[in-house]
Amino acid sequence: MAHHKSAIKRWHQSLRERERNRSRRTRAKNAIRKLREAVAAGDADAVKEALSRAYSAVDRAAKKGAIHVGKADRLKRRMAHLVQKAQAAQDAA
Repeated sequence: MAHHKSAIKRWHQSLRERERNRSRRTRAKNAIRKLREAVAAGDADAVKEALSRAYSAVDRAAKKGAIHVGKADRLKRRMAHLVQKAQAAQDAA
């Protein structure tokens, strides 16, 4: 435990920021999960909406520092690839 007043304040701030970051990461993960569920269901409109929401959540988490910018880019590439594969499978069927 910190002894200086400024260190104690910084510790309290870090706890608050940790909770905010956890919430942002969870929101992003849930958006990605909803996208995967929409792809599995095969609903094109739901996939488009879920992809937009997932991109937004991941970008917001990266902007605020909850996840690394490179990880956000990687997640977005993987989501786009997932959607493209699903559309190709639908078009082929």
